Amino acid sequence: MTLAIILAVLAVLVIWIIGVQNRLVKSDELCNNALKQINVQQISRFDALKALIKLTREYASYEADTLEKIVKERKIVSSPNPTAADINANEEALAAIGAKLIAVAEAYPDLKASANYQQTMKDIKDYEENVRLSRMTFNDTVTRFNQQVRVFPTSLVAGILGFAKRDYLADDVSKKDYPEI
Repeated sequence: MTLAIILAVLAVLVIWIIGVQNRLVKSDELCNNALKQINVQQISRFDALKALIKLTREYASYEADTLEKIVKERKIVSSPNPTAADINANEEALAAIGAKLIAVAEAYPDLKASANYQQTMKDIKDYEENVRLSRMTFNDTVTRFNQQVRVFPTSLVAGILGFAKRDYLADDVSKKDYPEI
């Protein structure tokens, strides 16, 4: 009888541990997916910026050459498994390129008035908004994951199975004063 009780308790414990592990894996995968979504949006925004540089060449080839040098210096990380640090580095690079493009447009009113320029800037603004929303989604997903990893008794299983607290994406303080695109 005692053996049966011990086996029943062990069976319940094993089933509980399997359930906790499955929940943690699902939450971890949601975090990975959210991070990849941000990366996809950043790459799309980067492609739109490169299209804008190409358009700039029609108006001022010297300025386009300068912008292309900036783009080459600031590589956008595209990886199957981006990290929060990769995403933050991409944001810094994209902000520098965007700021330079805005300055060029201010210097060339014909470029700024171009319908292609205006459409591309609208696209960039849309990507910017998508990245902002994706960042919020990621941080919310990480919050839920981190709560699971840190709450007792799940924290015991998480530690044993190698699940650790994940990093949030950093707040970009410079975005508060970021020029309107």
